[in-house]
Amino acid sequence: MSGVNLTDLSHGLEQQEQGIPPLERWNPDFCGDIDMRIARDGTWYHEGTPIGRKAMVKMFSRILWQENGSYFLKTPVEKVGIQVDDLPFLLIDLEVIKGEQGVELHFTSSTDDHIVAGPEHPLRMTENSETGEPEPALAVRFGMSGRINRNVFYQLVELAHTEPCADGGEELVVYSQGERYSLGRI
Repeated sequence: MSGVNLTDLSHGLEQQEQGIPPLERWNPDFCGDIDMRIARDGTWYHEGTPIGRKAMVKMFSRILWQENGSYFLKTPVEKVGIQVDDLPFLLIDLEVIKGEQGVELHFTSSTDDHIVAGPEHPLRMTENSETGEPEPALAVRFGMSGRINRNVFYQLVELAHTEPCADGGEELVVYSQGERYSLGRI
């Protein structure tokens, strides 16, 4: 574990805008791992204790970065490793809006990110390796994705309609920004 202090890491970040900083342009040295973890349910932990301040979690989520399957918090001067149990974001709300290209699926994360499913943010289905149940995910930013919460997945299923599969059978599909997304065969 690195000597990086959570307070030191957050110092100075609070002064930045609420938007996503240009992490792709920052190339700080790796400073080691810190005892921080994002649980499967979206809870952020530091040294085994949940981080209770939503503003702090939101701030850290804005500097989250992924490289080669590992996750980091990245500032202009340092990069520290953290653990992510599943996917780093949790999508907890869905709003359906009529846009220029038809239906748009607007998702909100537990850290107040607003993402519209479409060409830049595709929706994909994965399968839980232990239960075999479908687990939808949405691309969020910098190659990272968010897990779609179960209640939001049920909303997607309610919105879906059936279409024939190319190889026979039918599948549930939804559209957003003109893109077609399969929720799975039925």
